[in-house]
Amino acid sequence: MIRYSSSAVFALFLAFAASTAAPVYAQPPAASPDPAVQAPASDDDDAKFRPMEPDYVTINLPTTLPLPAHAMNFHLSHRFNEDLRNDSIGTQFSNAFGLDTGANIGLEFRYGVMKHLEAVVQRTSLGKTIQFSAKYDGWHQTAAMPVGVSIIASIEGDNNFHNTDGTRANFAPALGAVLSRTVADRLAVYVSPMWVHNTSTGSTTTSDTGFIGLGGRARLGKSTFFVLEGAPRVGGLAIGTAEYAFAIEERVGAHVFSLTFSNSAGTTFRQLAHGGVPEHLTLGFNLTRKFY
Repeated sequence: MIRYSSSAVFALFLAFAASTAAPVYAQPPAASPDPAVQAPASDDDDAKFRPMEPDYVTINLPTTLPLPAHAMNFHLSHRFNEDLRNDSIGTQFSNAFGLDTGANIGLEFRYGVMKHLEAVVQRTSLGKTIQFSAKYDGWHQTAAMPVGVSIIASIEGDNNFHNTDGTRANFAPALGAVLSRTVADRLAVYVSPMWVHNTSTGSTTTSDTGFIGLGGRARLGKSTFFVLEGAPRVGGLAIGTAEYAFAIEERVGAHVFSLTFSNSAGTTFRQLAHGGVPEHLTLGFNLTRKFY
């Protein structure tokens, strides 16, 4: 288990401190005093405000939210090690529901390379994994296009992307897509078919895993959402049980905060393909900051 450290607190401080140095634009634009001056944003505009897509993930699974060219996004994930389903209530209170039991921490940065195309790097303390990925948000939901579609390609490696095996590199490429549909600014649903290569662990045998990510986001208030996701495996190697998670999410300007509950500490595609721990539930949070 990875112990909670001051580096997580420092990263959290940086994320909030940055808001004082950068203008907040990732929120609904203020109404113009002259309606004739303010033209509506095009559906193909990556910077258009999308009220039902406040974040680039549901909880761990990707969404179709685009990142404008040359814009940036920082994402911090925290998954505590306390088992809320099996530990006694006395143990949970004594451990402050996970604050004293250590955590698996993920840091992610994404950058808008050009229109519709973003580059993403994520580093998680679970296995010291680094994942590089690219996402192409080429098709947005419009009156003529009933769904949004994004294409994703990635590769990840344990031990800071180093070869941990004397005979083969422990790297895992992945390829997939995200389909989304929003309904009346009240509901967003996602389907993410993914294929992940080399999902075996501790073996010289290479295995693949296919899973279909399913996610939904329902608006509870002006900027409050309930989020739910799952990732059932549909083929190949299956370890543990399918990953699932749910969260309460709040958007405040360019920040998004989620209080999460999940059966897995994984956030990369191979970790999600591995699934979750049976009859296990942990507390965590996500914090996102947009810079555009």
